[in-house]
Amino acid sequence: MKGLYILLAAILLTSCQNQSKENISKAKQASIDSMKVEINKQRIIDSMKTEMAKIKEQQQVESQKEKVVVVHQQANGTTASTTTTTKKKGWSSTAKGAVIGAGVGAATGAIVSKKKGEGAIIGGLAGAGVGAGTGAIIDSKKKKE
Repeated sequence: MKGLYILLAAILLTSCQNQSKENISKAKQASIDSMKVEINKQRIIDSMKTEMAKIKEQQQVESQKEKVVVVHQQANGTTASTTTTTKKKGWSSTAKGAVIGAGVGAATGAIVSKKKGEGAIIGGLAGAGVGAGTGAIIDSKKKKE
């Protein structure tokens, strides 16, 4: 009978050690997966920042091109005054739709998904696509008018 108890104790100890090894490997894999999600999220944030910088740069170039100079001349040929006006151009509906869609999609994805990071990324990308598509439709309607 003592031999049976010793055998059961040995089996119990070895099975507990195998479970701890499995738990450790699962924990390692979970941390690796979360790091990959964070890396992807940061990559998306960086790409959005570079796109926003490009948009701002283009707006600055366009604002410099849109300057209009009006010169009033009197009848005797002398110049009375010079006025400079600039035309300010805002965001297109496509850009607005993409940004709003990305924000709403990321928030919804994080709320709905069990894996918050992945849900936010997927929701943000889907929302940006839908928002950009909707904004492009609005832009085309504005051009027709």
